[in-house]
Amino acid sequence: MEFSGRITLDRIRLHAHHGVTEQERRVGNDYEVTVSVVYPMEMAMKNDILAGTINYAELARVVKHVMSTPSMLLEHVVYRLHRDITERFPAITAGSIKVTKLTPPMRVDLAGVSLSYSW
Repeated sequence: MEFSGRITLDRIRLHAHHGVTEQERRVGNDYEVTVSVVYPMEMAMKNDILAGTINYAELARVVKHVMSTPSMLLEHVVYRLHRDITERFPAITAGSIKVTKLTPPMRVDLAGVSLSYSW
């Protein structure tokens, strides 16, 4: 029997420079990023060793690094997050990413605009 686990980094808050307009890319916006990844966790469960798990501090560093490079579209941000996370952690078998722009430049009262991707 294989044991699978899920690690979720819930609503990482950061400032980044993504957006279609030059103003958004220059001034930036506040974002929340949630990343959830599935991986085989039997070695970590049985042996209590870091090599058997996904180091969530390193996962957070990957998210911060990707978010520091501007993109016009959230779709492109999510693609780069997926690519870099799965390259860094090849043991990941599934996951999801949600990126929320907290104050989009719109004349409507809302909590944010999100893009989600699951694999």
